[in-house]
Amino acid sequence: MSEKPTTNFANEEDGGPQICRVCGDKANGYHFNVMTCEGCKGFFRRAMKRNVRLRCPFRKGTCEITRKTRRQCQACRLRKCLESGMKKEMIMSDTAVEQRRALIKRKKRERIAAQPLGEQGLTEEQRSLIRELMDAQKKTFDSTFSHFKDFRLPEVFSSGHEIPEFLQTPPGEDPVNWSQFKEDLCTMKISLQLRGEDGSVWNYKPPANSDGKEIIPLLPHLADMSTYMFKGIINFAKVISYFRDLPIEDQISLLKGATIELCILRFNMMFNAETGTWECGRLAYCLEDVEGGFQKLLLDPMMKFHYMLKKLQLHKEEYVLMQAISLFSPDRPGVVQRGVVEQLQERFAITLKAYIECIRPQPAHR
Repeated sequence: MSEKPTTNFANEEDGGPQICRVCGDKANGYHFNVMTCEGCKGFFRRAMKRNVRLRCPFRKGTCEITRKTRRQCQACRLRKCLESGMKKEMIMSDTAVEQRRALIKRKKRERIAAQPLGEQGLTEEQRSLIRELMDAQKKTFDSTFSHFKDFRLPEVFSSGHEIPEFLQTPPGEDPVNWSQFKEDLCTMKISLQLRGEDGSVWNYKPPANSDGKEIIPLLPHLADMSTYMFKGIINFAKVISYFRDLPIEDQISLLKGATIELCILRFNMMFNAETGTWECGRLAYCLEDVEGGFQKLLLDPMMKFHYMLKKLQLHKEEYVLMQAISLFSPDRPGVVQRGVVEQLQERFAITLKAYIECIRPQPAHR
């Protein structure tokens, strides 16, 4: 093993290539104190370690050593190495060589590990794309929900609650089976748990009786949560430069179409598959057993989606790329620059695919 090369092929004086001081071949650096090629470096190390006395079979130690003749006389080649200034004491022992190789490998692993997970193998453009999305996510989504403070809690249920006007059946007509829709929506049961800063726990359970008003006490709270989530998603989109570059009409159309989908993706990050609850900081939500009707048709696929997506154990980078793919959907109603939006969505999709293939070896990435 030699010293690390300290010069390149460029000659310091005339800009020409450096040559091996032993055989005249192209040199690749200083080895054992002399500028040599890789071949003479290896030969000198092997000859010194064998410690065998070499004899010249031809001209009694006067053979000319060139790139073509260097293999013909080992004795003269070794003599030329020593005359050029190569030093035996600079040869590392086998143990030292192995230690150095191990050190080089360890440093290489550390450099790779220092890169953010999943970024190895990605292009610089893809890494920049992920960084921008992660920055937007960090600025607009707090997984601890510490900023969600001014919300209304459900009142203690009583028979005095009236069904809101928007849930009442339009007088004299029921063109979309509104009465059945109202009945299924109102009978949806969601429990809520709030942990106080002092460690106290407040639980809300929907009333046991089924008189079509179960969801009403919780509606103001759900409205507050929806408003909080919607604002975060709008701000998320506005932070992304690609979104800001679109016409305002397309921005509105994309947000209208994607807000609910992005809400579901963000809530999945809060979903605990073991308990079946959404843990949003100090708040925890749980859907009570769904018995049937419209809510079962609606909620069963949603719950299945949450369980299956959570099972994939996605990284934050994968979640945020999925949000971008959903946001930049060219088929949203009212989108004018469909071609531009489609190209952006494809870029996000390709980046997600590359990220998955980098961090999940086959066949897990499928």
